[in-house]
Amino acid sequence: MSTATAKKPRLTTSAMIASIASEGQRVKAAPFGKALVELAAKRPEIVGLTADLAKYTDLHLFAQAYPERFFQMGMAEQLLMAAAGGMAKEGFVPFATTYAVFGTRRAFDFVHQVIAEENLNVKMCCALPGLTTGYGPSHQATEDIALMRGIPGMTIIDPCDALDIEQAVPQIAAHNGPVYMRLLRGNVPLVLDEYDYTFELGKAKLLRDGKDVLVISSGILTMRALEVAKALEADKVDVGVLHVPTIKPLDTATILREAGRSGRLVVVAENHTSVGGLGEAVATALLTAGVTPQFRQVALPDAFLDAGALPTLHDRYGISAEAIAATLKGWLG
Repeated sequence: MSTATAKKPRLTTSAMIASIASEGQRVKAAPFGKALVELAAKRPEIVGLTADLAKYTDLHLFAQAYPERFFQMGMAEQLLMAAAGGMAKEGFVPFATTYAVFGTRRAFDFVHQVIAEENLNVKMCCALPGLTTGYGPSHQATEDIALMRGIPGMTIIDPCDALDIEQAVPQIAAHNGPVYMRLLRGNVPLVLDEYDYTFELGKAKLLRDGKDVLVISSGILTMRALEVAKALEADKVDVGVLHVPTIKPLDTATILREAGRSGRLVVVAENHTSVGGLGEAVATALLTAGVTPQFRQVALPDAFLDAGALPTLHDRYGISAEAIAATLKGWLG
């Protein structure tokens, strides 16, 4: 082994599964698990199922609180979704958790045929959405929204932070029909409480206004967009942020109202491939309504992404705050 090779820093596992929180950012531990435990105390029909990933989706808290209502299905995601559908037909409200790649790609036909076709009341809450893991294409669910958007009647939620998740859990439980929610687990950043924000199923919320750019975003890219907006204030660039936590059904009225204001660059930012996600949904809504602002998209490329440390990958694929800020300044000239 050469000296150069010996001194090369080794990529650590922790860097590949690192928290999406910035250094020093406020976080809340296991917001999904805690919210579900609290809700289930009042809703005895709620059950929890997972495919060998309770600890890694925060469902272990539910299992500890309600062991008789928790079902461990093993590494069998198709069975997980089929069982959740069967329980829903018997009047239960199943919350099924796994990783997003397994809940969408691996179990797609079961979600489509067992759950969605009969409009069953199953809530699929799936961790590691988009580029939130460094373990390469086998674990990076960069196309999960595109898959689920294609299923009739599927409600899709892409929460930004711990507050979004806490408030979404009781609302998706109250919604009649299948729901796919991208899940942030572990120590989840808390940012939206600074913006007088309340999650409402099916509604987009303007978090801050701006005369130069309107960023329409979902998930963790709303968090990044807010960071970018603050950073660009020093360059006298005024950035508005419209958070769209519900991807389907889309809040077209709010999007058209905000994007229809003249003189602003409209940018859709999402932690998902450029194919089939929020960007294409917004573009379709705008063109259909005859609203044609200058339009750009910040998204993951239509490619199989690299493995590696998350901060490096976010820079490489243009979804870190620094990368997005540079991209916006370039588009503004």
